[in-house]
Amino acid sequence: PSARPSFARRQPPTMAAVAENAFTAEKEQVAALMTKFGTVTDSAGADAVATELVDLVKSVGIAALTVGGGSEALCALLNDRKSPGPCEAALKGITALCKSEPALSEAVAIATLPAQLPCLADRADSVKEATLALCKIEMKMCSPTAVKAILPALFDGLLDSNWQVKEGTCKCLGWLADTQQGSVGACLVDIIPKVSECLGDTKKQVASAARKACGKACLVIDNPDILPIVPDVIKTIGDVGKTEATMDKLLATTFVTQIDQPTLAIMVPILSRSLADRRALMKRKGALVIDNMCKLVAEPMDMAPFAPVLEPKLTRNADEIASEEIREFTAKALATLRLAMGDAADTFIPEPAMTVQGMVDVMTEVVGDKAATAAPLILHSATMVHFKLASDKRIEDGVCDMAVKPYLEALMGAEEGAAASVSFNEKCDEIISAAAKEQGYVMQDDDLCHIDFSLAYGGKVLLQNTRMHLKKGRRYGLIGGNGVGKTTLMRAIDNNQLEEFPNDLLRTIFVESHSSQEEDEEEMTVMDFILKNDIIREEKTVEQIKEALFRMGFTEDRINQTVVSLSGGWLMKLALSRAMLYEPQIMMLDEPTNHMDVMNVKWVKDWIIAQENVTSIMVSHDSGFLDDCCTHILQIANLKLHTYKGNLSQFVEKVPEARSYFELGESKLKFTFPQPGPLEGVKSKGKALMKMEGVNYRYPINDHFTIIGCTVQVSLSSRVGCVGPNGAGKSTMIKCLTGEVEPTTGTRWAHPNLRMAYVAQHAFHHIEAHLDKTPNEYIRWRYASGDDKEAMNKVTMTVSDEEQAAMDAPYVLQWKDDNDKIQTAKRFIEKLTGIRRQTKGGGKEYEYETKWKGIEVSGATFLTATKLIKAGWEKHVRAVDQKIAMMAGMYIRPLTTGNVEKHLEDVGLGREFGTHYRMGALSGGQKVKVVMGSAMWNCPHLLVLDEPTNYLDRESLGALANAIIEYEGGVVIITHNDEFCRKICPERWVLQKMGDGIGRLDCQGDPEWMKHALEQKVEFKAAEEMVDASGNVTEVVQKKEMSKKEKKAKIKTLKAKIKGGDPLDTDEEAFAIENSLM
Repeated sequence: PSARPSFARRQPPTMAAVAENAFTAEKEQVAALMTKFGTVTDSAGADAVATELVDLVKSVGIAALTVGGGSEALCALLNDRKSPGPCEAALKGITALCKSEPALSEAVAIATLPAQLPCLADRADSVKEATLALCKIEMKMCSPTAVKAILPALFDGLLDSNWQVKEGTCKCLGWLADTQQGSVGACLVDIIPKVSECLGDTKKQVASAARKACGKACLVIDNPDILPIVPDVIKTIGDVGKTEATMDKLLATTFVTQIDQPTLAIMVPILSRSLADRRALMKRKGALVIDNMCKLVAEPMDMAPFAPVLEPKLTRNADEIASEEIREFTAKALATLRLAMGDAADTFIPEPAMTVQGMVDVMTEVVGDKAATAAPLILHSATMVHFKLASDKRIEDGVCDMAVKPYLEALMGAEEGAAASVSFNEKCDEIISAAAKEQGYVMQDDDLCHIDFSLAYGGKVLLQNTRMHLKKGRRYGLIGGNGVGKTTLMRAIDNNQLEEFPNDLLRTIFVESHSSQEEDEEEMTVMDFILKNDIIREEKTVEQIKEALFRMGFTEDRINQTVVSLSGGWLMKLALSRAMLYEPQIMMLDEPTNHMDVMNVKWVKDWIIAQENVTSIMVSHDSGFLDDCCTHILQIANLKLHTYKGNLSQFVEKVPEARSYFELGESKLKFTFPQPGPLEGVKSKGKALMKMEGVNYRYPINDHFTIIGCTVQVSLSSRVGCVGPNGAGKSTMIKCLTGEVEPTTGTRWAHPNLRMAYVAQHAFHHIEAHLDKTPNEYIRWRYASGDDKEAMNKVTMTVSDEEQAAMDAPYVLQWKDDNDKIQTAKRFIEKLTGIRRQTKGGGKEYEYETKWKGIEVSGATFLTATKLIKAGWEKHVRAVDQKIAMMAGMYIRPLTTGNVEKHLEDVGLGREFGTHYRMGALSGGQKVKVVMGSAMWNCPHLLVLDEPTNYLDRESLGALANAIIEYEGGVVIITHNDEFCRKICPERWVLQKMGDGIGRLDCQGDPEWMKHALEQKVEFKAAEEMVDASGNVTEVVQKKEMSKKEKKAKIKTLKAKIKGGDPLDTDEEAFAIENSLM
C-alpha cells in the first residue's frame, strides 16, 4: 500500500438532506439566468451575463451555485460547444466568480475543471483565450492545500488526444508551481511520470510547455547537489539521446545531502532508461548511481514508490548481462535498493484517525444551518484537511487557517467563520492522537555539533547515516585510506553542504595544501592574498597581519612577493597564517605539513596545540604529527565515522589493523612499476643518463639567483633523496635537471633515447586541463600520437625568438658530386622528418633526415645533431629523440584500454576509479596515483618525484617505497618525509641557502653502496612478446647481433644491389639507411 493519499476524483455531493421543493426561488433565478447564457452570441454579451451571475451569488449566496443548480448548468454549457457564445459566457462567468468570490467559488471552479480543459482545443479563438485566462486565475488563486484536489483533472488533461489541451494543461501546471511551489513539489512523484510523456511529444509546443512546467515544479528540489543538473535531467527525460551525457554528470556530482522523494522523482525516469539501455556500459552507470543514491535515502517510504520501476530491471540485468563485473555492480545496486526500501513495500499503512466523511460531519456540525447550501464547499475544505492528515499524521498548526477558515468566513462572515474554524480544529484534535515528539540529544555547553548525516562524492557514497560529535578545544585526527572521503568531508563542512551542520553558528575555515593558484591570485602579493578574506580585512589591521606573518617566518621582502613565486612550503605557511588571522572555532587542516621542513613542522605542531579554544580536524599522513597533536581520532571505515579517544598510538592499540598508519613496512598494498627496457650504449648501471654541470638559475621576476653551481648526474643505479629547507631551491634544481626549465647558465644533457617520468611538486597541474576525462582516457589521449604530449609542452621544448631567427637563416650545405668535387649551396631547412640514424663508421652521434624547403622529400639530407644544433634546431632534434624513445616504450605495451587499466591497478588505482570515474571526482591521493601512473606508462629509465608523499596515505607510501626498491631504473625524490627518504635513498643532494640567500648543493651518500651500484651491469631483456587490443600475444623476433665479418659482407652485397638498381626489401632498406648506404 502507498503511503501517499489517493488522488481518486471526488463524487459530486448528494442533496438528499434537502427537500425537493426547497430553494425554489433560487432555482428559478438560476434557470432564468442560464437561459440568457444560452443565447449569448459575442464577447460583450458573455461579459454582461457573467456580471449578472456574480450579482446573483452576492445576493442569494452559494445556494445559487449548489442547490440552485448553477454549477451543473455551467458544466452543461462547457460540454456543449456547438456555439461558441454560451461556452465563452460560462467560462467568463466562472472567471468573474473567481475574481469576486474566490473562496466561495473555488470548490465549484475545481469541480468544473474537467469540462474547462477541452475548451482549449475549441475552434473559436475567443473560447480558447477565455479558457486560458480562467485556468490561470484558478491556478493562481488556489490555496496550498487545494493542489492535490486540482491535480487529477490536470493529469487527465495531459492524456487528452488534442495537443492544444496538453499544451494548455502543461501551462496550468507551471502556473500552479509558480504559486504553490512547496505543495506541487510534494506531489512531484505523481507529476513527473505524467509530464514525462509530454516532454517527448512530437508537437514542439507541447514539449516546450512541458519542459517549462517541469522546471518550475522541480524548483522545490532543495538538494544543492542535484540542482545544477536538474535542467539537463528534464531535457533528458524528453530526449533519449542526452541520457549518457547526463548520467556522466550524475556520476561526477558531489552528493552530500540526503536524497528525498522529490529528488528521486526527477531522477528515476532516466535511471530506469539507463537500466533498459542495450549498452552494458549504460546499465553499469545506472546501477552505480542507483547504488549510491539509495545509500543516501533516509526514509524507506521515500523509496517505496519507485521500487516497482527499478527493481525488475535491476533483477533482469543481474541475471542476464554477459559481463561478470557489471552483473556484480547490478546485484550490489539491487541489494542496496532493497535495503533502502526495507519493509516499506509490505508495511501496512493504517488509515488516518478520521475519514473525509468524518471531517464533513464535524464541519457540518460547526457550520450549522448554512451547511445545507454549502455541501460542495464543506466537502472541498474537509478533503484538503484530510490530505494533510494523511501525509502528516496530524493536523499541523496552520492547516485549518489555509484549508478551513477562508471558506467558512466567506460562507458565514468573518467573525462567525473564524470561530467555526477554531471549533472544527478543536473537535478534530479531540479525535486525532497527536504524534509523540522524539526525544533528541541534549546539547552540552562544550558541544559544537552533534549531527547525523550522509556524504557522497563523484557518484560514490562515502559516509552513510553516520554521526559527528565535535567538542570545543579538541584536536581530531581524521584518518582513513585514499578515497574514503577525508578531504571531501572537510570541504563539505566549509562549503555549508553538510546537512544539519551549524554553519550559521560556527566560524569554520578549511586550510588545504595549495596545489595551484587561481588566476586572480597569481598577481597578488602575500598581503593582498590575506586581505582578500572579507572578515580578516574588517577585523584586523595591516600591522596585526604583518605581525602574524612575521611569527610564521615571513620577512618584509617575502610579504611583498607574489603568491605564485612562493614555494610549496611557503604557500602552506601562507594558508596557515590566514587561518590564524581568521580566528575560527573549527579549523580543518588538509595535509598541513606538506612541503614543510622539520623546523616548520615543529612550529605548526606547537601552534596547533596552543590553540586551546579552537577545535581542529586534521588530515595528515605524517604519523608523528598526528601522534603529537591529536586528542582524538576520527576514523572513516565501512561508510561510518568512528570516534576514538587518544592520539594515533592509542588508537592503534585499540585497532591493530591500522598499524599501517605508523610503519611503511606494514603496508599490504602493492605497487608494481614497469621495468625500463634496454638503452643503446648503456652497459653499466652507473653510466650517466642525465646530468648538468655548473648550472645557475634565476627566475625572470627575481634579481638574484635561486641556485648556483649545481653539478649532478643520474644513472640507472641512482637512488637520490633531494632534501633541504623550504625555499632552498630543490624543485628549481630538479626542473633544470629534467628540462622543465632552461638553466640561466651552465649545461644540461640527457641520453637521446632516455625515457623519463617526472611528477612535479604540484602534481595536479599535469591533469588540471583534463578533469572531465577518466584516468584511462587521459593516458590514451596523452600518448595517442606515439609521443608524450605533456613532455612536448615543456618550456624547454618551446622555440624562442632567437632560435627561430637562427632556424630561418640559410644553411650552407656542402657535398661531393660524382666527380668527387665539393659543391656548396645555400638552402633553407623546412623540417626534420623524424628519421634518425647513427653516423658512418658506427659513431656515437646521430644523423637526422632533414627536408629542405622547395625540394621533395626524396632530396632530403642526413645532418648530424651538432650541425643542426648550431643551426638552431636543437629542440627539434630533442623532439625526434624523444619520440623515438617513446615509440620504443609503446612497442613494449600497446596503448589499449585493458593495458592502461592494468597499469593503473599496478600503481594502486583500481579499475573502478581508473576506467569509470572522471578525474575531477577523484581524491587527492587518487590523483597523485593518476599522475604517477601516466608518467610511467612508457616504461621510463628514470623516475623523478617532487614531493610524492603528499596526499598519499601510509599504506600507499609503504607500497610506493617497496615499488621504488624493486624498480630497475634510476630514482630522484624530493621529500620532507625523513622516514620515507632514509628507507630508499642512500644518496642525498642537500640544498641549503647561504647568507646571500642563494641555494648551494652538497652531494652526500654511502660510498660503499655507490661504488657497488656503479659496478652493476645492465641486464634488461628486450621485449619477447606483445599483446594487442584484442588480447592476442605476438612473439617479437629479436635482431641477432651481427659479427664484423657478417656486417661487412652484407654491406658489400647491398652496395652491389643499389648500384645495379635492384630493389631492396624492408629489412635491407632499413639496414642500408642505418649504415649510410643510401
